[in-house]
Amino acid sequence: MAASEDDARGRPAPFDEAALLEDARRRTGLDDFGDDSFREPLRVLLQSLAEAPLNAVGTTVLRASIRRSLTQRLAAEACFAAHPEIADERVDDPVVIVGLMRSGTTLLQRLLARDPRFHSALGWEIAEPAPRPGAPGGEDDPRIADGIARAAQMRQFAPQLHAIHPTDALEPDEEIVFLADAFLSHVPEASCDVPSYRAWLDAQDFTPAYVYLRRMLQLLQWQKRQRGALGERWLLKTPAHLGYLDTLLAIYPEARVIHMHRTPVETVPSGASLNATLWRMYADDVDPREVGRQWLGRTSWAARRARDVRAGLEDAAHRFVDVAYADLVRDPVAGTERVQERLGMTPSAEARAAMETWLRADAAEKRPRHRYSPEDFGLSADGICAAFRGTLDACGPEEAR
Repeated sequence: MAASEDDARGRPAPFDEAALLEDARRRTGLDDFGDDSFREPLRVLLQSLAEAPLNAVGTTVLRASIRRSLTQRLAAEACFAAHPEIADERVDDPVVIVGLMRSGTTLLQRLLARDPRFHSALGWEIAEPAPRPGAPGGEDDPRIADGIARAAQMRQFAPQLHAIHPTDALEPDEEIVFLADAFLSHVPEASCDVPSYRAWLDAQDFTPAYVYLRRMLQLLQWQKRQRGALGERWLLKTPAHLGYLDTLLAIYPEARVIHMHRTPVETVPSGASLNATLWRMYADDVDPREVGRQWLGRTSWAARRARDVRAGLEDAAHRFVDVAYADLVRDPVAGTERVQERLGMTPSAEARAAMETWLRADAAEKRPRHRYSPEDFGLSADGICAAFRGTLDACGPEEAR
């Protein structure tokens, strides 16, 4: 069904652009979506979602996701209008963790975040970045309780998804949601089969999405300062930044990038498993081989782009900190402190104690084991290594076939 068509009863189709925009306006009582750069990406995405083989759950959930993005844009713009000083917040020098999905980016992010010198975007902040008008702040902010409730629902109703990527409203999470709110991200293709949007995306300039990300960090930083947070710079983490390092560094000229490395023979099937879990939630007929084909193409594409950007930077040796997954998991605290030293930070006893406490708590949490293999997704070690040949994440001697 095309996004502009109505159903047989005269109601707008689920992914009708005008209906979604009006729904967001009605729910918020607001009408300023900010810069119009989101409109073409939104239109292309909606058309592709209308063509996707979604089941009823998928249609409902993905429509609600689009609506959430639109309502959050409205709420954020209203906050900027009421408090123009937010635009003066400086966020030029973040530390950004990148790498293939499943390469230890979350582990390193959550360890580094124990250091109070960093600002991090917590799960509840990412879900709802703008404060609710008239609502209390601090620990009584209703966004916190709602975020905790959503995370609990995820653990209860999607335990396999939680096992692959643990969700916690009070922990740092991926700011890719803000790119998704600009409708320029790889979130949709991780959720379902959207070939037309996926192909269109490959030729797009992601600058508007990264500008929007910076704007949302300004909004969060302004609120953190009101709560007395002492962070000196941002700690960000999104594997998908790997394919857009040039854009990232253009928007954040003083950023330092931590590049995690793990053999793609492990990371690609693991990421495909996460995507397949999502596809199966939203569609009834899922071909895991297609999931694997698309994910291998996307990750090797990102790795090649990262290689080319890094090769063209005169200050790459300073700008990037390379970290091997095996070194980090061998001794997570020592590995994290080595990263801090490379960033020019002096490790502290306070942060070390907090890291050790977090590691004990994480180890005590019982999660289903994440099982996968390349063959589950029509892949092979040989094929994966061939796709990554010549990149910074090429298979090492122990993975070569």
